[in-house]
Amino acid sequence: MLMYHPPHPGEVIKELCLAPLNITITEAAVALGISRKTLSAILNGRSGISPEMAIRLSLAFDTSAESWLNQQVQYDLWFAEQKREKLKVKKLTAA
Repeated sequence: MLMYHPPHPGEVIKELCLAPLNITITEAAVALGISRKTLSAILNGRSGISPEMAIRLSLAFDTSAESWLNQQVQYDLWFAEQKREKLKVKKLTAA
């Protein structure tokens, strides 16, 4: 079952990981070994979580990489489902 409009993983990082620790974007980017620009794009929902980023986040925040990827998939799938009616697909059946 799909969550109703799940948050972007970047929002989760910002609100549940960085804010409680009082960590700046720059400090987090250095800790993650990525550029500030890359992290900013994720936090602002302009980029998604890749498998490598999921591993980096899991190492930094002692979480699982799968949880980060699952959040990204749920977010992406919710938006794709919003376009379901516009997709031109024919059902395939056995002859």
